[in-house]
Amino acid sequence: MQQSPHSQNNPSMGTRPSAMLGASAAPGALAIHPGLSDFKLIRRNGSVVAFEPVKISVAMTKAFLAINGGQGAASARIRELVEDLTQNVVQALTRGKPGGGTFHIEDVQDHVELALMRSGEHEVARAYVLYRERRSQERAAKGESSHAPASSLHVIDAGHRIPLDMADLSAVIASACEGLHEVVSVESVLQETVKNLYDGVPLDEVYKSAILSARSLIEKDPAYSQVTARLLLHTVRKEVLGEVVSQPQMHQRYAQYFPQFIKRGIEAGLLNEELRRFDLDRLGAALNAERDQQFSYLGLQTLYDRYFLHIDERRIELPQAFFMRVAMGLALNEIDREAKAISFYELLSSFDFMSSTPTLFNSGTQRSQLSSCYLTTVSDDLDGIYEAIKENALLAKYAGGLGNDWTPVRALGSHIKGTNGKSQGVVPFLKVVNDTAVAVNQGGKRKGAVCAYLETWHLDIEEFLELRKNTGDDRRRTHDMNTANWIPDLFMKRVMENASWTLFSPADCVDLHEKVGKDFEQAYIDYEAKAARGELKLFKTIQAVQLWRKMLSMLFETGHPWITFKDPCNVRSPQQHIGVVHSSNLCTEITLNTNDHEIAVCNLGSVNLVAHMREVPGDSGSRWELDHEKLRNTINTAMRMLDNVIDINYYAVGKARHSNLRHRPVGLGIMGFQDCLHLMRLPYASQEAVSFADQSTEAVCYYAYWASTELANERGAYSSFKGSLWDRGILPHDSLDLLAQERGSYLEVDRSQTMDWSA
Repeated sequence: MQQSPHSQNNPSMGTRPSAMLGASAAPGALAIHPGLSDFKLIRRNGSVVAFEPVKISVAMTKAFLAINGGQGAASARIRELVEDLTQNVVQALTRGKPGGGTFHIEDVQDHVELALMRSGEHEVARAYVLYRERRSQERAAKGESSHAPASSLHVIDAGHRIPLDMADLSAVIASACEGLHEVVSVESVLQETVKNLYDGVPLDEVYKSAILSARSLIEKDPAYSQVTARLLLHTVRKEVLGEVVSQPQMHQRYAQYFPQFIKRGIEAGLLNEELRRFDLDRLGAALNAERDQQFSYLGLQTLYDRYFLHIDERRIELPQAFFMRVAMGLALNEIDREAKAISFYELLSSFDFMSSTPTLFNSGTQRSQLSSCYLTTVSDDLDGIYEAIKENALLAKYAGGLGNDWTPVRALGSHIKGTNGKSQGVVPFLKVVNDTAVAVNQGGKRKGAVCAYLETWHLDIEEFLELRKNTGDDRRRTHDMNTANWIPDLFMKRVMENASWTLFSPADCVDLHEKVGKDFEQAYIDYEAKAARGELKLFKTIQAVQLWRKMLSMLFETGHPWITFKDPCNVRSPQQHIGVVHSSNLCTEITLNTNDHEIAVCNLGSVNLVAHMREVPGDSGSRWELDHEKLRNTINTAMRMLDNVIDINYYAVGKARHSNLRHRPVGLGIMGFQDCLHLMRLPYASQEAVSFADQSTEAVCYYAYWASTELANERGAYSSFKGSLWDRGILPHDSLDLLAQERGSYLEVDRSQTMDWSA
């Protein structure tokens, strides 16, 4: 029979759940978790003890005992539930502290409460809450505190034990909250910080505690993200400069520090020797220390973890020095280096435009691999396959994202003339690609990333669709790489018409890989006729709808393979005169031709659209609109930066260099679109949002084409320009007519325009 909450075993009476964290383990309780030796528990008196999850299990077990009685608490269900809840509590506590840290006993008990409530054990949770409240009142009556008084805390600084300087800590937190006092509380951050300290804590841990404390308040108000970023900035400055420097002092300090940073980076073998030839004093004076204040916490933490240069894990780069270093790297070949570097810096540090991750990683360094994406085509022979895998490794080494076209590789069961055997198909090689991406990380900053593309008529397509499944033979699964379908229009027509679809091995129909549109359609139908006549031995006929349904099912189940369309990418390609687009890239946003001799390269950057909005007063109140003049100026500079990448870039593979210098592709995107909708108070799913998307991207394209034209006037056209759609006067929006001619139907696109394209 269930006992009353007021029985002798109730937590509010005899058994003490809070004391349970110091109790001995009961039979069947979880053992001390391995790998948690770096975590400590702060008791209410300020003493620090080992963090032992077993005591959380004991606390929960006794809480269940208080409600369900001894027999209920001893049941297998309760034991399993306690183990699961304990694991949840431990994961929640440690998730934000990968390097170890401390937990206050009150925080641990808060998480226990939350775990009990989320599990649906409301009576147990209620008894636990009531007990904690009763004990809190008892401590208050006795004059006890839940936390050690700050006046009794000491810190360890350079081996010396000194009292905690509360005035200094308060001043640092108050400085971080400056300008935000209407929405944030200095006292809340300070109290949370002190709560997590213990006597004898290292001084560095005090400021880490302040960062974590402010971070925990972000869910209460987003403004705490800025507070957290400023507290992190305080520790970064101390790490880099070796001393605490206040915000008002930073403009002068930046000017002094920057030339020293460049010289130190060169001497350490991190930076390009050419950077020494810049006027470093002029560039240092151009650094805007106030822009350090505009970071959110996540942005600054990401820069600290992955982007800032370091020597033996100690950072030597501050935020504005980072942006100027990137700008200098992009201005190396400019005539007026300093002026261009400063203009590039202004764009980056204001967040009006942001270069791609590889550019931010590597600009100005000894190995300036600045390009984002590489596209390769894999040959149908062993040398070609492993050459492609080697190229993947070399390109990923310096932070390049990869898109591989695997369509030419013969299917499972195809005849191999050299050995008189049968092919194992594409999948075993994709497993090697997957493991290579894991083994070769991107400059030590993130793991390699690759996407494999396969055309829908390939005989291995059905197994390709299942590569990301969590069930089946793991030797034929690729859990760490991406996959994408490369779909010809003919397949979608067959789906719409509920017709059949035939799968072939590329070894039997080599030319399908190189054909698009109507030419592909005619060749494909011819191969179907050959198969029907028995001239082809290896093929399979299925319903197109059946394959389409499986594509969508796998996309729903695994998120892969992605859906991309071959014919629109080729028919509308400005470079269709010199080759075929066989795939897109890791992010499916670039479409460049590839072949055995050329690896396509794309150099990317993004305009921050929300930074180009302006508030306009009106009779019925102000409204927000796109600032076209600022957008045009930003894009002019951004396009110059992207074009510079092509010449400065370090090419790990010769085929990539040849392709990039010949075709000179750049990709200019946008970010901050949703923020613009928020400013204008437009729902994402509204027609007004669709119209704004159309108009804003049209404006970006318009100004980008003009900027490219002006660069061509200054520097000359790229070498493969002759014969391109650009050369023929066909702009990308005009190429919709070409697609309409190829398809004949199935094309419903809004062609409205707001810019003066006749100019």
